[in-house]
Amino acid sequence: MADATHAPGQIPDKPALEGLETKWDAAWSAQGTYLFDRLRAADAGRAGVYSVDTPPPTASGSLHIGHVFSYTHTDVKVRFERMRGKTVFYPMGWDDNGLPTERRVQNYYGVRCDPTLPYDADFTPPFEGGDNKSSKAADQVPISRRNFIQLCESLTLEDEKHFESLFRQLGLSVDWTQSYRTISDDTMRTSQLAFLRNLERGEAYQALAPTLWDVDFRSAIAQAELEDRDQPAAYHRVAFHKTDGSGDVHIETTRPELLAACVALVAHPDDERYQPLFGTTVRTPLFDVEVPVLAHPLAQKDKGSGIAMICTFGDVTDIIWWRELDLPNRTILGKDGRVLADAPDVIVTDAARAAYAEIAGKTVFSAKKTIVDLLRASGELDGDPKPFTHAVKFFEKGDRPLEIVSTRQWYIRNGARDGALREKLTALGAGMSWHPDFMRVRYDNWVGGLTGDWLVSRQRFFGVPIPVWYGLDENGDRDFGVVITPDLAALPVDPTIDVPPGYTADQRGAAGGFEGEKDIFDTWATSSLTPQLAGGWQRDDELWNLVSPFDLRPQGQDIIRTWLFSTMLRSALEDDRSPWTDAAISGFIVDPDRKKMSKSKGNVVTPADILDQHGTDAVRYWSASSRLGADAAFDPQNPTQVKIGRRLAIKVLNAAKFVLSFPVPEGAQVTHALDASMLAALDTVIRDATKAFEGYDHARALEITESFFWTFCDDYLELVKERAYDQTDVGQASAALALRLALSRLLRLFAPVLAFAAEEAWSWFEEGSVHTASWPEPSGIDGDPAVLRAASAALIGIRRAKTEAKASQKTPVTSVTMSAPAETIAALKSAEGDLTAVGRIARIDFVEGETLAVTDIELGEV
Repeated sequence: MADATHAPGQIPDKPALEGLETKWDAAWSAQGTYLFDRLRAADAGRAGVYSVDTPPPTASGSLHIGHVFSYTHTDVKVRFERMRGKTVFYPMGWDDNGLPTERRVQNYYGVRCDPTLPYDADFTPPFEGGDNKSSKAADQVPISRRNFIQLCESLTLEDEKHFESLFRQLGLSVDWTQSYRTISDDTMRTSQLAFLRNLERGEAYQALAPTLWDVDFRSAIAQAELEDRDQPAAYHRVAFHKTDGSGDVHIETTRPELLAACVALVAHPDDERYQPLFGTTVRTPLFDVEVPVLAHPLAQKDKGSGIAMICTFGDVTDIIWWRELDLPNRTILGKDGRVLADAPDVIVTDAARAAYAEIAGKTVFSAKKTIVDLLRASGELDGDPKPFTHAVKFFEKGDRPLEIVSTRQWYIRNGARDGALREKLTALGAGMSWHPDFMRVRYDNWVGGLTGDWLVSRQRFFGVPIPVWYGLDENGDRDFGVVITPDLAALPVDPTIDVPPGYTADQRGAAGGFEGEKDIFDTWATSSLTPQLAGGWQRDDELWNLVSPFDLRPQGQDIIRTWLFSTMLRSALEDDRSPWTDAAISGFIVDPDRKKMSKSKGNVVTPADILDQHGTDAVRYWSASSRLGADAAFDPQNPTQVKIGRRLAIKVLNAAKFVLSFPVPEGAQVTHALDASMLAALDTVIRDATKAFEGYDHARALEITESFFWTFCDDYLELVKERAYDQTDVGQASAALALRLALSRLLRLFAPVLAFAAEEAWSWFEEGSVHTASWPEPSGIDGDPAVLRAASAALIGIRRAKTEAKASQKTPVTSVTMSAPAETIAALKSAEGDLTAVGRIARIDFVEGETLAVTDIELGEV
C-alpha cells in the first residue's frame, strides 16, 4: 500500500480545469510519456505490443467535431491498453494528396494546374487565405504542374500544423515521432513498391474501358467513391422507326442528348410486347442509324415503356449491356463533359450530320435542350417530357453528375471477377473482431456487391506517380504492350521527370524511345497502405514484425467500403492475412435534427471553440459517452453532455483535494466496515469497467465508473468525513487510507477519458504520470458492499426528513427511528457511528420493516 501513503505534492488553493491542456501537453512531450518504447517492445515481443492503424485525416481545410468524437474513442482504448502494461504503437499520419487537397489549393490561391506550362521559380499566387471565392476555372490563374504541387505541399504542411495542435489540445496520446505523410518520399517508395509487386504478380493491369468520369476534376472515379444524389429529371417519349416500315417503337429516356451514341434497344426476354421485335432492327430518330433490338434480363418491364435504348454510355447499366451483348462503342462525350466535334462514323446522312453539328461542343445540359427541340420539330417526340426525381451517380467530392467515357486506366484486381479472391476477402473479414459486430455486414455486402476491379489511376497532379513508362514505336506512338518498370532501388520515381532503365533523357517522346506515365494513384491506393506506411514495411523489418498485423483499425462507418476494404485487399494480396485483429467503427455526429453533419449542409461544428469554452475533458467525456457504431447528436448552443462532463472533471479535482487533506498514518489499515464496504464495491466497479474496456465498450466503462464516483462523493465522503477529520477516532486511519486507496483507483479508472483532470490530481500525491501507472486491480479487501448501500440510503432518508421538516441539514437530531429488513439493520449498525456524525444524530432506533425508511425524527435546537 505504499502508493497510498506517498507524500502529497503541491495542491492549488482552487483547482481548475483552465490551462491543464497546455501544462500537461508540454509535460508529456518533455517526459516522452507516449513514445513507443522499442527496446521494451523487442523484449516483450509482439504479444506485448498494442498497435493502432490510426486514420490519417485529410489535410485540406479544418478538422470538425466528428474528428474529435471518433479520435477520442481510439485514444480512450489506447490509454487503457497502455495502463494494462502494453507497449503502445500509436502513430499519426496525414492524408495530403488527393482531389480535396487540389480543390482547396485552387480556391485558396486562385490557381489551376495546366501541365503544358513551364515552371516559374518566381511565381506568386494571386490570392492567399481564401480571398478568391470563385471555384470557376476561368477565374483561376493557370500555373505549371510543378508550381501547383509546390502550393499543395505548402498548404498541407500548414494544415498539418493546425491539426496537430488541435489533436494535442484534445489530449491524444499519440507518439508524434511516429508520423507519416501520404506524399513523402518514403510513402511514395512504399506505394510504388506495393504496386510494382501487384503488377509482377498479375494483380495490377491496364485496360481501355468505359470509365466513370468527373468532368470538373477531369479524372476517373472508382466505384467506392460514388454516392447517389436525388436529381430532377424527365422522361422523354421518343419514336424509333422499324426498318420494315411497319411503325414506330417508343422508348422513354432521361438522356435524349445521347441519341447519337445509341447502339441498341433492349427489353426483358419475358416481355411479350417486344418478343416479336427481338432480332430485328430499328432506326434512330434524328440520326437515322440502324440498331438491333435485343433481350436482356436487366431490362425492367415496368420502367417507362418497358424498352430502353443502350447508349455508350448513359449509366452503369449501359456498360453491362454493352459488354455482355458485345455491342459497338459510339462514345460522343469528351473528358470535358462536352459533345465531341466528330460524329460517329455511322451517322452518314446530311440531315443526321446537320443534327449532330447542332450539339457538337455543347455541354450535356445544352445538348439535351437542343435535341429535345429537334425531336419536337421532327415529330419524333411524343407528348411533353414527364418530370420526376431519381438517384444519379456523383463523385462523393464532386458537384456535377458523373459521365461515362472510354479511357485507359490502371486497375487492381479486387475479387469482382475472381471468386477465389472474393471468398478470401470475405473469410478475412469474418476472422476479425468488429466493434460493434453488426458493422461486419456492411463489409460483407460491399465485397459481395463488387461489380468491377479497383480503378487506381487518376488524371490529376498532386499524388504518388504511377511508376511506369511506355515504349514508343517507330512512329512515336505509345505502345501499351511495352510497359517499362524502374529498378526497385531507384524508388521513388516520377516518370514525367526520371528516365527508365536502358534509355537516355533525349529519347523521351522520340520514335523508338519512351514516354512517362502522367497519371497518379488514387488517394485510396496510398491510404490502403497505412499499416505498411506507419509500420515500416520493406523499410524497417524489426518494427514491422513488432507491430503487424496491427491490433486496431479505428474508423468511420462511411469508409468501410473504401479505406477498410482497400487496406484488407492490399494485405490479402501481399501477406495473405488481415492487416488487423479488431476494427472499431464510430458512428456519425448528427445535428439536433438528427441529420448527419457535413460541409455541404452547412451544419458542421468546428471543435476549437468548444474545446476552449468547455475544456478538453468535458468534450472527451461527451465523446466517450457514446458507444461505437452509435450516432451522437451535438447541439453547439446547448451541449448538455459536454456540460455534464465539465462538472464531472471539476468534481474529480475537488474530490481529490478533499481526500488528500486527510493524512494517512504510517501503518494504517482498513478496519472499519463502511470503508471495507466501499472498497469492495469499488472492486466490482474495477472488474466491470475492465471487462467493458477489453470489449471496446468505453461508454459502459465510463458509465460504471461515473456512477460509483458520485456515490463515493455524495454519500461515502459525507459519511466518513467527520471520522477522517477526528485524529482521536480509532477509525480515522481506516477512513483516511480507504479514501486514498479509492482516489488512486478512481483516478486511474477515469484517466482514459478525463486525461487532464486525472493527471493533474494524480500529480498532487504520486510521482510519474497516471497514464503510465498500472491499471487498477481489485484491492481484495474483505468487505460487504451492502453496508455502503444501506448507509447511503439511510443518509438520503435522513436528509429528506430534514428537508420535509423545513430544517437545515446542519440541524441536530435528538433521535431518529429507522425501519428496515433485519439484514439491512445489521449493515446499518456497522456504519452507525458515521451516520450519527454526519446527520448530527444523538440516537438511532432501528425497527424491522419491509423497506428502509425514516419513520420518525425528532429535531434538536440549532
